Amino acid sequence: VAVNYIMVGGRNDILTKNSHVGSNDENIDRGNWTNKREYMLSMIGYAVVLGNVWRFPYLAYKNGGGAFLIPYFIMLIVAGIPLFFLESSFGQFCSQGPVNVWRALPIFQGVGVTMVLVSTLVAIYYNVIIAYSLYYMFASFQSPLPWSDCFYWSNSNCSLTPRGTLLTANMTLWENGTCPEGNISIPVQSPSEQYWDLVALQRFSSLDETGPVVWHLALCLLLGWLLIAAALYKGIKSSGKVVYFTSTFPYVVLLILLIRGVTLEGARDGIEFYIGSQSNLAKLCEAEVWRDAAIHIFYSLSIAWGGVTALSSYNKFHNNVFKDALIVCLTNCGTSVFAGFAIFSILGHMAHVYGKPVSEVAQAGFGLAFIAYPDALSKLPISPLWSILFFFMLLTLGLDSQFAGIEVISTCLQDAFPENFKSKNSIVYVAPCAILFLLGLPCVTQAGIYWVTLIDQFCAGFVLLIAALLELIGVFYIYGGNRFIKDIEMMIGTRSSLFWLWWRACWFFISPVILVWSLLTFSPPSYGTVQYPAWGVALGWCMIAFCLIWIPLIAVWKIHTSQGNPWQRLCAVCSPVESWGPYLEVHHGERYADGRRYYRKNSVHLQDNNVYIIPNNLTRL
Repeated sequence: VAVNYIMVGGRNDILTKNSHVGSNDENIDRGNWTNKREYMLSMIGYAVVLGNVWRFPYLAYKNGGGAFLIPYFIMLIVAGIPLFFLESSFGQFCSQGPVNVWRALPIFQGVGVTMVLVSTLVAIYYNVIIAYSLYYMFASFQSPLPWSDCFYWSNSNCSLTPRGTLLTANMTLWENGTCPEGNISIPVQSPSEQYWDLVALQRFSSLDETGPVVWHLALCLLLGWLLIAAALYKGIKSSGKVVYFTSTFPYVVLLILLIRGVTLEGARDGIEFYIGSQSNLAKLCEAEVWRDAAIHIFYSLSIAWGGVTALSSYNKFHNNVFKDALIVCLTNCGTSVFAGFAIFSILGHMAHVYGKPVSEVAQAGFGLAFIAYPDALSKLPISPLWSILFFFMLLTLGLDSQFAGIEVISTCLQDAFPENFKSKNSIVYVAPCAILFLLGLPCVTQAGIYWVTLIDQFCAGFVLLIAALLELIGVFYIYGGNRFIKDIEMMIGTRSSLFWLWWRACWFFISPVILVWSLLTFSPPSYGTVQYPAWGVALGWCMIAFCLIWIPLIAVWKIHTSQGNPWQRLCAVCSPVESWGPYLEVHHGERYADGRRYYRKNSVHLQDNNVYIIPNNLTRL
């Protein structure tokens, strides 16, 4: 059957051929995933981030061990899966990126712009973490590992022995003077800690001192961007092939590390500390435990970054997006739990070697990935092999996240300017990589780690929570929850009332409450014991303002450019535009046939009104 595909609304009915569209693609304008496997692997690679490996295990240990899994999986069910399902459905339904999906609700189009800006800023510093991983991977091709002992680069505070009391004083002075009893300890650092600070980062003491570019990190940063540009050279058609390796290799490495770890002396102590008999059910009574579970679920699934919407927009229209969302979310959480066993089995061995409790060697974030775990690996036989595998795993985890991050930028550019970019697919992927490399150079100076932490804690934290909250409000309280559910049923078929009752409860009430609660717990950034100067915190708030200001600006602009009295303008921008709906005419069905659209009668409140309006100047049916 021959089908005529018409260009999306407002673009002169001209079909702009995408240079990398496959012959079997349903959407010959934008293209589709070559097959379902490539989409699923890309989504899993995007959702399974570094935090699954270096943050979740520590959170579980900190919040009661195995008991933490209870709030973790509850938050997955009531917040993680609903939000992930929402974004996947939104992108797949209209085959548009995170900005153009808001044709459903023009007044909220700034939310999409905010997501793109956050993805851009995060891509800058995330590739710096890839650069760290590359540097450590290359440094691992030495025996012994350079951080296994206090070599020439170390200072007098470097020691292989654990921190401890060096002198106990118990003295009494004459002439009625006394000296109280006390312990005198000289602070020492492990070789891995000093290697991270003095060699890898060449770190200055604060953000006030920028220092020169650390050139070995700059070269690794360049290599990281070259790898991403090469993988995305043909968009999803090339990255879909790369993820066969990058999305599966981390599981191979985690399995190898787990098998090796459980054979080591002390591994049982580490696993017991992580999720064993020392689980503390009393922790479930603490609000902070539930908050940590909610925030980790939210960030680990990459919700509100725009990537879920962008990747889903390349699906075929009738793809079962609910099943996919369920698989990706469960895989993500399973990976977090599984990674904890691999991490804590080896940390348990490290604690055994040092003669210390596991609690004193367990860390999170950079401390785990580049200090504690490398230190633990250096204690193993053939330690370079284990170190290479570990940092190569971190590299692949980072690359998968970056593929989707750049896809967000490129998809939005192609959707907004199809005449300029659809036929120049390679440029729209390579050019952002080059620009972001230059913008990332301050993050590889001697104060670079402070910039990385600043962007991460401000832009990738507070802003995302607000974007996700507005996304829920826009879709379910203004566009209409019932309407959105009917849109989903157009794609995946009718579902039972009981099925949708659960999603309504999550989307309308539970998820928004959790997001508001998470917003109220925001805290200023710090790196270890280093506090940020006032101007650094102010700069962080300026970045937040820059990302969020587009939401009110675009809303005001949309209202200003609408026609009618103020109330009519508000109603217009709170209703879908004429071109809203499935991208292809063949999928319009009864609800979107012949230019019919659901509009609100005279209200922008909760109820859905089945009022059809037939525009006079439709450019896409």
